[in-house]
Amino acid sequence: MSFFLQLIFSGIVLGLVYALAALGFVLIYKASRVVNFSQGQFIAVGAFVAYWAMVSLGAPFLLAAALALALTALLGFGVERVFLKRLVGQPIISVIMATIGLASLLDGLIHLTPYGAGNFSYPSFLPAGGVTLLGVQISYAQLLAVGFTLLFLLAFTWFFQRSTLGVAMRSVADDQMAAMSLGVSVERVFALAWAAAGLTAAAAGLVVGTISGLNLDGLVHIGLRVFPVVILGGLDSIPGAVVAGILIGVLENLAAGFLDPYIPGGGTRDVFPFLVLLLVLWFKPHGLFGTEEIERV
Repeated sequence: MSFFLQLIFSGIVLGLVYALAALGFVLIYKASRVVNFSQGQFIAVGAFVAYWAMVSLGAPFLLAAALALALTALLGFGVERVFLKRLVGQPIISVIMATIGLASLLDGLIHLTPYGAGNFSYPSFLPAGGVTLLGVQISYAQLLAVGFTLLFLLAFTWFFQRSTLGVAMRSVADDQMAAMSLGVSVERVFALAWAAAGLTAAAAGLVVGTISGLNLDGLVHIGLRVFPVVILGGLDSIPGAVVAGILIGVLENLAAGFLDPYIPGGGTRDVFPFLVLLLVLWFKPHGLFGTEEIERV
């Protein structure tokens, strides 16, 4: 029983990371109907900026985290203003291909730094050990990761429900033409959506770095593993991103824990999310919480 609960809790922690990363996908898609293929690279940028600040500048974790969040949000804002703004009005496939090119560019730039290869860990800033709950060993790093993620998700919920900018972003997501007629700057909302996506990506990178260390390929791979999450939850659903992230994380862990011993070579953790993706596309292509859109052809 304790093994099962351990898998469940570890899956929830992993799922919260997926939820943060998926949130960036959803924000950009809701605002502009663009799928961002560079989210994994944004995750890596945020994680390594914090590592650089802690190791090279001697910054405490909270200051390094704030710097990583700010710089990655600024990167997202700058990418939209400098590159993607020029593609407004072009076919969506052109913008999607631009995000694939952006992913390759960021990947190459990171490989030019000392962080392009090898494994890294944040300097220790938490006491060793943890707590035991219902037979489940929970490290202080996992507790911090869960608390940080939940706080971040609550802050985003408040932002979209209560703030003027958040309401403007929601209005653009619902109906761009109606929002423009009410004086909402759609271009500004697009830029803010990319900044917010950078923010959530950095948050995901910080959580990963705290609980399992840093590796460029592993961080970028998270960006790919988030696709089943956004498909399951719905490309345009923020609550769906959170629910699907946790669900995929738990199912992935359970598959690894109970199926790997019976499968030569194991590896069900890597395959399972994409099996879910195929099943969702087959039975419910708009996801659990996505909006069904009927287009005339």
